[in-house]
Amino acid sequence: MPNPVERVAAIYDVHGNLPALEAVLAEVRRAGVDLVVVGGDMLPGPLPRESLALLADLELPVRCIRGNGDRAVLEEMAGKVPTALPESAHEAVRWVAGQLRPEDERRLAGWPGTLRVEIGGLGEVLFCHATPRNDTEIFTRRTPEERLQPVFAGIDVPVVVCGHTHMQFDRRVGAIRVVNAGSVGMPFGDPGACWLLLGPGVEPRHTHYDLARAAERIRQTDYPQAAEFAARSILQPRSESEMLDLFSQAELR
Repeated sequence: MPNPVERVAAIYDVHGNLPALEAVLAEVRRAGVDLVVVGGDMLPGPLPRESLALLADLELPVRCIRGNGDRAVLEEMAGKVPTALPESAHEAVRWVAGQLRPEDERRLAGWPGTLRVEIGGLGEVLFCHATPRNDTEIFTRRTPEERLQPVFAGIDVPVVVCGHTHMQFDRRVGAIRVVNAGSVGMPFGDPGACWLLLGPGVEPRHTHYDLARAAERIRQTDYPQAAEFAARSILQPRSESEMLDLFSQAELR
C-alpha cells in the first residue's frame, strides 16, 4: 500500500460556481494540503469551462470522481437524453455541454465513480458522490441506520466521504464513519462554501466569500438559470430544515 497522504481537501458539488471555487482553493493552499479530491458534480453550473480550467491549472495534485451531474453532461455530449438529472435540469445541461471542448469531455469521461486514499490518522478513506454503490441515492443525517446498512455492507474502510445532498454531516453506519463534505457551489443552510479538511482528523470547513460580487458575476453569464442560481445558491440558499424535509420524501427506503 502507498504511503499515506497527510492532509486532503475534499471539495464536492462545485456546480460551476467559479467564485466559490476560487475562495475555497485559496483556503486550501493556506491549509498546506497534499491532495485535493473533487467528489463529483463539478457540473452543471454557470461557469463550467472556467471551473474545470482552474482545477486543471492548480499547482496541487488533484483527483476527481464523477457525480450524477457530470454524468448528465457527458450523456448530453454523447447525443443521449440525460438520465442522471431531472428534466427540469436538462436545459442547463444542454447549455453546459455546448460550452465544453473535446478535451473537457475526455477529462470528465476519465473520472471514476469512487476513489480510495490512505490518509494519515484516518486510514483508508473511500470517496463517493452519493453512496458507494451509485451517484444518485439520497440519504441525510436523519436517515435511519437500518436503511443504510445494506448500502454500506461489505465496505472495508473506516471512513467514507460523500456529497450529493449539499449538507454537511458526520455520522456512523455500523463501524463506518460517514461524512458529507457539503457543497462548495450550491450549499443548503448558511451562505458560503462548504468542504472538508481530512488528516489526521475530519474538519468541516465553511469558506466565506463576496456573495454580492459572485452573484453579479453569475448573472452576467448566459447560463439559463443564472438569476435563480445567484439568488438561491449564493445569496439566500434554502434552509437545511427545508431540504431535510424535502429529501425525506426521496431518501432510501
